[in-house]
Amino acid sequence: MKYRWIGSHPRTRREVSVLSLGAMLFGTLTDEKTSFAILDRYTEAGGTFVDTSNNYAYWHTGGQGGESETVLGRWRRSRGVGDEITIATKLGARPLAPGTGYVENREGLSAATVRRAAEESRERLGMERLHLLYAHIEDPSTPLTETVEGFAALVAEDTVGLLGVSNHWVWKVERARNTAAAAGLPAFEVLQYSHSYLRRRTDQPDALSPDGALGVADGNILSYVRDQPDLALVAYTPLLSGAYTRADKQLSRDLDHAGTPIRLAALADVARETGATASQVVLSWLIGGAVPVIPLVGASSVAQLDESLAAVDLELTAEQRARLDGAY
Repeated sequence: MKYRWIGSHPRTRREVSVLSLGAMLFGTLTDEKTSFAILDRYTEAGGTFVDTSNNYAYWHTGGQGGESETVLGRWRRSRGVGDEITIATKLGARPLAPGTGYVENREGLSAATVRRAAEESRERLGMERLHLLYAHIEDPSTPLTETVEGFAALVAEDTVGLLGVSNHWVWKVERARNTAAAAGLPAFEVLQYSHSYLRRRTDQPDALSPDGALGVADGNILSYVRDQPDLALVAYTPLLSGAYTRADKQLSRDLDHAGTPIRLAALADVARETGATASQVVLSWLIGGAVPVIPLVGASSVAQLDESLAAVDLELTAEQRARLDGAY
């Protein structure tokens, strides 16, 4: 395994593995026994960065979420896991009532909600201090200053370490960071966005915004992270839910454009040359890029996880990387 640092403050920064494990479906589609086996294998391989959210995975139960955090909490207690494994969780997108969703009935990011939701996550996870806490989605109904101050208060109380943000327009991230800096408060330092080798169209409205896809790491996000060395980018859905290697998985509509077949051809060439799978090449490309990215991979079996773990040791040549970068 390889490692890198996230965060800038000596008290809260953490060294994490360059491959993060997503626990979204643990406790719902992935049963507890399998979830434990995947977590055990990940940590045995040196993995130290596990990702969840307080709303995972409500859409599979008709509830409000919390199943993933609960399973992680049981695993931590049963294995005696402490601060050596970084746990990241999120709040703000948990539905307020069973049978509803985050689009029309989200909990939001008010200071009171941030405090309550963080406390509930700590209880489910069995942690006195959350290592990394994200604002999961935007909350237009709450002033940004209130959200910034709400997160900062938890850091001041030492119940949260690092702060992160996901699925926000980049101008709002910058505004939040400037607001925090002006007040001498801790700011968002970890960004989590959808990112992969294939480039998504971002002009199409989605459920969260009529202006386009605010959860995608487009040029604005990549340029921002490149320019700000204190920022780290975590990429969710880097393997497109298996679409790179599984014929039964169709590419989503936002990947239906002229650049996709060109990139797929370049990816197939490099996969043949390296003897790796297309998914492994994608992960290696993300980890070793000019803008370093921490891929966040899911797994429903140990075998699936092992394929992703092997990508950490896959070294692309400068020529292969240039060929992948230049395919568009």
